[in-house]
Amino acid sequence: MTDVFRQNGASIARTPTQTCTEELEPIRWTMARELAKVARRDRQGFDCAPWVHKATTMPREEFKREVDHYLTGKDTEPWEILYFKAYKSQLPVIERALETAALMLGSDKSRGYCLEMICADFLAGVSLETGNTDALLPSLTRLVLGLPMPQRRQLLENVQVTL
Repeated sequence: MTDVFRQNGASIARTPTQTCTEELEPIRWTMARELAKVARRDRQGFDCAPWVHKATTMPREEFKREVDHYLTGKDTEPWEILYFKAYKSQLPVIERALETAALMLGSDKSRGYCLEMICADFLAGVSLETGNTDALLPSLTRLVLGLPMPQRRQLLENVQVTL
């Protein structure tokens, strides 16, 4: 099956594969992979034009978040990979802290979230010592929001009793 296009009076025959390839040329393979996820889900109802436009105009991570939001209905937070050097002698302490945080927060939490809670706990302790309550409140809020709902309710009940 070929499509015939007229250009400057001459007929040019192109197969649908050639047409599709030319339209997708500006899209990098990582974005094409995300497009395939949407196409696979929508099947015959897949509307290519808006997704190709988004893929060509949006930065890669933003486009990936858009696809994830479309597929799951949930917004994902932007993320970044952190690299830093740790000595072998420091690894047991770091691993133990992350494992302990995972046990306290729930094993379904990511290591990044566990690290964030360890840092929030550290900042809360420093804030208490220095009297800097501006840093304490956001850390405590994030910590409370990370608790499972039954523990969150229990904490709020305990706080209500002491007030």
